[in-house]
Amino acid sequence: MADCAALKYRRVLLKLSGEALMGGQPYGIDDELLAAIAQHFRRVVAVGVELAIVVGGGNIFRGVAGEKRGIDRVTGDHMGMLATVINALALMSALEAEGLQVRVQTAIEMHEVAEPFIQRRALRHLEQGRVVIFAAGTGNPFFSTDTAAALRACQIDADALLMAKHRVDGVYSADPRTHPEAQKYEHLSYDQLLPLAVMDATATSLAKVQSLPIIVFDFAELDNLQRICQGEAVGTIVRSSDHE
Repeated sequence: MADCAALKYRRVLLKLSGEALMGGQPYGIDDELLAAIAQHFRRVVAVGVELAIVVGGGNIFRGVAGEKRGIDRVTGDHMGMLATVINALALMSALEAEGLQVRVQTAIEMHEVAEPFIQRRALRHLEQGRVVIFAAGTGNPFFSTDTAAALRACQIDADALLMAKHRVDGVYSADPRTHPEAQKYEHLSYDQLLPLAVMDATATSLAKVQSLPIIVFDFAELDNLQRICQGEAVGTIVRSSDHE
């Protein structure tokens, strides 16, 4: 294992959207892409990073979209939470195929499938070099997986919250895919991030209160995760405006 002292961020929480697992498919999980992601995560863990992951479920079901079908919001959000569990189990299987030890912890108890979220147990897994995947969001309706990611990052005392985006290499003044003149930001404060709607406002506020650095980066370049942990300037970093 590489010298952990060379890492800028030793313990990180990666927020991975469900859409990141789709590849070129309209929905579901791309097996080849999932295998490639798992291979990269193995390399990240090999350099000494303690890796925790919150995975979304938008590639399978979105609670907000369910309302358009006549499903009430609470039921739809619970369905979305179950979708995140499916993704977590698929990711666990791919990581185990790479020789990693993995634990899935869920905010909704389902003992036959995964462990319930227990903070001290999660910390112990990370200290032992296991990858921990947090599923089922916060376990409560009306809260996004962004908020779950910020919450879990604070609970495990992560050095940074890494927000993976698809083919967008940071935070811009507007959507760069439709506004080529949009300005990219290298550094932002939490207050500057809020109106840009890059992530849920509740998640941003929680990160601000806990002074948790947020790094928004392009996950399509798989080596970006390792580069960030080793201190390279990748994407946009969000932190207190008075941070040195």
